[in-house]
Amino acid sequence: MAYASDSNNNNPALDADPDRPGNPAHEFVQFGAGCFWGVELPFQRVEGVVKTEVGYSQGHVPDPNYKLVCTGTTNHVEVVRIQFDPEVCPYTNLLSVFWGRHEPTTLNRQGEDLGAQYRSGIYYYNVNQARLAWESLESKQSELKDRKIVTEILPAKRFYRAEEYHQQYLEKGRGFGSKQSAEKGCTDPIRCYG
Repeated sequence: MAYASDSNNNNPALDADPDRPGNPAHEFVQFGAGCFWGVELPFQRVEGVVKTEVGYSQGHVPDPNYKLVCTGTTNHVEVVRIQFDPEVCPYTNLLSVFWGRHEPTTLNRQGEDLGAQYRSGIYYYNVNQARLAWESLESKQSELKDRKIVTEILPAKRFYRAEEYHQQYLEKGRGFGSKQSAEKGCTDPIRCYG
């Protein structure tokens, strides 16, 4: 498997994500599509997704935390890093979930959430993922016609896991709602803010 592995000026935040799935047959991908609470749960429900984690990527400050990212000074994106088994869940299935879960034509915004940390992005780990991401963007753009997609497609930079209280936030019933199912195949509506 060909992973991006550039090193940038001794700043670990700018390096390619050095993590690898525990199972060599699995792959990682990162998606940014707004507040990571509402982005994580639909991916948890996908058959073949082995693990999800929320965190920060694509920024220039090592070891960021939520408070720092929210200042808008680090250029990080709130992302979901997904470990998946491509034999069970083709990468294209994850791209379909990604495009179906957010508005890719609003720059640095998803609903009421404003800021660069909420930008739309696909962060790939190999050339095949990059190719399929670009193909999916072209397909989605043809559906949207005159509404310009602003989703960035870039190599995945180092992933910084978010604070524990953000992990599986909706599944644990945090926020204003009750626990929501992460069961594979679940189609219950997702409630992020109540």
